[in-house]
Amino acid sequence: MNSEKLETVFTIHYSLFTNNLRYIPNSPEERAEMLRSVGLNSAEELFDSIPADLRFNGPLNTPAALSEIELLAGFEEMAARNRAARRPSFLGAGAYSHYSPTIVDHLISRSEFFTAYTPYQPEISQGTLQAIFEFQTLVCQLTGMDVANASMYDGSTALAEAVLMAERITRRKKIVTSAAIHPEYMEVVNTYVQHYGIELERIDYDAKTGLISDEGLNALDDKTAALVVQSPNFFGCIEDVCALAERAHAAGALIIVAVTESISLGLLRSPGACGADIVVAEGQSFGVPLSFGGPFVGLFATRDKYARQIPGRLVGEAYDKQGRRGFVLTLATREQHIRREKATSNICTNEGLIALAATIYMETMGRAGLQEVALQCAQKAAYAARRISGLEGFSLPFSAPRFNEFVVRAPLDAKKLLSHLADEKNITGGLALSRYYKDSPNDLLVCVTETNSRQEIDALVEGLEQLSNA
Repeated sequence: MNSEKLETVFTIHYSLFTNNLRYIPNSPEERAEMLRSVGLNSAEELFDSIPADLRFNGPLNTPAALSEIELLAGFEEMAARNRAARRPSFLGAGAYSHYSPTIVDHLISRSEFFTAYTPYQPEISQGTLQAIFEFQTLVCQLTGMDVANASMYDGSTALAEAVLMAERITRRKKIVTSAAIHPEYMEVVNTYVQHYGIELERIDYDAKTGLISDEGLNALDDKTAALVVQSPNFFGCIEDVCALAERAHAAGALIIVAVTESISLGLLRSPGACGADIVVAEGQSFGVPLSFGGPFVGLFATRDKYARQIPGRLVGEAYDKQGRRGFVLTLATREQHIRREKATSNICTNEGLIALAATIYMETMGRAGLQEVALQCAQKAAYAARRISGLEGFSLPFSAPRFNEFVVRAPLDAKKLLSHLADEKNITGGLALSRYYKDSPNDLLVCVTETNSRQEIDALVEGLEQLSNA
């Protein structure tokens, strides 16, 4: 069958199955004409290549059609059975439950944003370009850096791109990483670098503080491209980024700082002010619902001198002949735009709509609002940590300062404890660290945000106490 006839068959096939859709009508006469054009007498002949004994000719076992009212009622009944979505949760570890103002969903649902494509043509994309420009500006203000890109897929891929960027800048192949970085972030990094000849050297964390160990920093040498740390780290401990930056720079290496809980930037000193060279973060905390794991949005910022090595693309400010301000794609470093060997990344797109949600959230909350949310997270976490550590048999193994997450050492297996807590008390109490650290069967990671009330925290404490004594 030639290509022209094959295309016609596909057109007929599509038309037959969309005939009953109200916006794609095909009359019986039109279908008959299309069949004749390819030498067929009936639609059944399209399937002659399928043996008769393999064809299904009976009616499909599907329920009768429902009205819109009945359909919505059915979905509501199903949703009501999802107890996990309605129970108090103290789960964090890279995905955080924060309140999102109603205006965020309202504005990103506007058609000019919701259906916007890549803003290649500035003449018709000024709204999208300006939104991305404002997003980049906010990321720079949050991180204390000079330049930010138009977002990444998520925090983990942003970290992997930062590692590759450090290798390009320094021409060194060794990356020193903290063992207190989110394990799943490190899995992504390892996937990215394994074909680049980059060596990943892991530094253990101090068993008492939960911070990167001082002894491990001796791994920094003249072959090191970058020191990679997370702060607050996976255990919720706040690293001394200033001191770590000094150690990295003394070895001629860069320092990359990863942040999974971006709300912490509303309270803690910015990584840029501490000497970071590249800052990556997960922006999900800024008005993006958890949504069963995505989509999220990666933040990526660096020093001005490294701007041409940044992955993805940058939106910049420009002026026309009349001096009117406008916005354009200033830098696009992927292989689609420049010679393949000059590309810094093959990242295909940015999370534009999610970046817009984060932008609206940050501009709605403002500096004072972000500080208030961060303060509530820190205060409520401090209250929860104090109450839990007062329970018999429970302790907090790490002494370092924390933001809104902390590790609890229970007197029994953490995975079983959390399972009983969910089943018997209807509370999601945190994450069992044995998922990533097999030698920590009794440790769990607890996260508290502004959405957790005092009553919920007290219920968590009471549930832990009762179940540990059962």
